[in-house]
Amino acid sequence: MLEKFTVEEINLMSIYCTENRKALIGELVTGLHGVDDPEMIYIFVSAIEKLESITDAEFTDIGFYAADEYDDEEA
Repeated sequence: MLEKFTVEEINLMSIYCTENRKALIGELVTGLHGVDDPEMIYIFVSAIEKLESITDAEFTDIGFYAADEYDDEEA
């Protein structure tokens, strides 16, 4: 089952290349090395773990929108 990503995780992942699940995981792992804030570390790690637990097919079903774009679509 596809784990639900939080808005924070989606926003974080949207900063990086979202064309390929494995590439995105690599970019997040690399980006994590420069993070000092405990809350951001949690978001990085949580997103990485969820991405590792899904398939490439499930990855393609994730909608990558900035939070304000997502909110506009639901209005």
